[in-house]
Amino acid sequence: MTINYQYKNIQTPTKITLTDEQSAGHGDHWRILTDDMSNDVPEWLQKMIEVAAMPKGLNNNVSAKDSCLLLSEDKPCHINQVLAMKDGKPERFINAYPCVDSPYGLDCKIERVIVNDNSHDAVLRLRTADGSIIYAFDQLYTTNRHLYQRDTSYFVNFSAWAHEIKLSEQNEVIMVEDQESIRYHRAFNDIVAANDGKIPDDLQAQISEWKPETEEQMAPVEINLGHMCAYLFGDTLGQEDEAWCQGQVLGKQETIFNDKSVILFDVVTLREQDADPFVVRIGALNTPETASIKVHDYVQANVWLQAAIYKENQQASAQSKAS
Repeated sequence: MTINYQYKNIQTPTKITLTDEQSAGHGDHWRILTDDMSNDVPEWLQKMIEVAAMPKGLNNNVSAKDSCLLLSEDKPCHINQVLAMKDGKPERFINAYPCVDSPYGLDCKIERVIVNDNSHDAVLRLRTADGSIIYAFDQLYTTNRHLYQRDTSYFVNFSAWAHEIKLSEQNEVIMVEDQESIRYHRAFNDIVAANDGKIPDDLQAQISEWKPETEEQMAPVEINLGHMCAYLFGDTLGQEDEAWCQGQVLGKQETIFNDKSVILFDVVTLREQDADPFVVRIGALNTPETASIKVHDYVQANVWLQAAIYKENQQASAQSKAS
């Protein structure tokens, strides 16, 4: 389907439509936060209406006169609620789901939208600038649904709710004996350490020039698999946003979601050379186990991955449209 924007030949992402039977719903997501959904969730929805705002996302013309309205809250952890509207008044409830806000994101293009048009549940298939594929539930689909373009780069904020989060297994290791791999590993660590933990622009040139100073520097390298970063999306159509990840905790803070104490973990789940790191803000209930996780720890988690898109990557989009 081609949309007549200012630029010619701009196409919408591929759309895959799910039936209600194929859609999983949000029961498991609410259960992350409460064991009493039948009482807590209706109470939370009623409370959020009193302070709700209308997020614009990519749409600068959001209006209560729209046929569907997305309501949200200006809080780190909040509820998004979708209402059917008629003559500027709510006609019926469509959907609601808990969200986590995140300052972290990546520039991505939307390749595919997997959507239930009845519930406004949508999962985005996103491709990052370095070619990685990420699937995430679209927090702002109701607002953005008519505006997405296939070959446009967007800045996508990534967050998640944790079904489970715990310290990574520390007893799985592999031994690297290849001399060139050892040399690269030692050089990379030395160079980054000398730059206060930052990767210099001429990293490859410095690695090429690096030479070991002792025999010990070229000894076999033991790699702990519990200290790697990894992300695996779900393999069920429409539920690819249910993901497994492992990574390092970069930040930790506490917040409140409807009187529930929540810990927000900033976790880097992909950290590849010459690519922006994939950092996700993950919300988890404050329990003795989650509270024991510290900054710099490596964790593994089963998460419901979310995306929020508020703006295009203007420079990349201009280059794409010009070409």
